[in-house]
Amino acid sequence: MEKTLFDELLESVTQMDEIVRGERAPSREFHVDATNIKCIRQATGLSQAKLIDVPVTTLQNWEQGRREPSDPSRALLRALKKDPEHVLRALV
Repeated sequence: MEKTLFDELLESVTQMDEIVRGERAPSREFHVDATNIKCIRQATGLSQAKLIDVPVTTLQNWEQGRREPSDPSRALLRALKKDPEHVLRALV
């Protein structure tokens, strides 16, 4: 690995550690309301994550707030919330 790339990686890890210890504020934060994901799933009748091509454990992590959906997954969840009938029809 090039020295400059290694130095950048090391600086990133150092900054991450400072954020975890509360010594530095994160430069950006993204939050998805976990209860919102569960409500969307329940409203659409999605008992399994297979319909949206997500492992069940991933969906559980989203709903329990341990992980956040990626941008494409977030977009799909937003579409499901706004127009579940048409989105579900398109996915089947």
